[in-house]
Amino acid sequence: MEYSVQDSDEQLLRTMAVGDTEAMTAFYRRHETRVYRYLLSKLNDSFVAADLLNEVMLEVWRSAARFAGRAKVTTWMLGIAHNKVMTHWRKQGAREFTDLDDNLTDDTPAADLEQALAAVKDGQVLRACMQTLSPPHREILHLVFFEELDYAEIASILQIPEGTVKSRVYHAKNLLKKQLARAMRSS
Repeated sequence: MEYSVQDSDEQLLRTMAVGDTEAMTAFYRRHETRVYRYLLSKLNDSFVAADLLNEVMLEVWRSAARFAGRAKVTTWMLGIAHNKVMTHWRKQGAREFTDLDDNLTDDTPAADLEQALAAVKDGQVLRACMQTLSPPHREILHLVFFEELDYAEIASILQIPEGTVKSRVYHAKNLLKKQLARAMRSS
């Protein structure tokens, strides 16, 4: 059977659950870029991100029958990706959370985040500023601005309270504003 963009993710999961490899191929093609970007934003290593992408999709294949529909398919899938990253970090002995060095922040008032983002035309500057953030702050901004998920979905993926999501977004935006302001001053 051939699958099209009209087939819902839920339909694909149901047919994957009974072993339909064509449904898995369609699902993979539909979501590989999004999952890879998410993994890369957390890992900063394209080879590891590619390996974990395959692990995530294999887990989706194995778990398709257990998808209960309590969350969106993308939320469920990014939750699997998050868990794979945590497992990778544990195996590597890396810390899940790192503190920003005090010298990475300054008290200079910056423009509104959206204005600062609009002023930064070079994507490399934004990426460099994002890299100065701790992994939890980078991840939060990625999920909010690039994946366009709401706070409840992010809380589900990260398995943290929604209030913690809001707090991390607030702090991450402020830290990014400071980094963008610093980058704009130095350029």
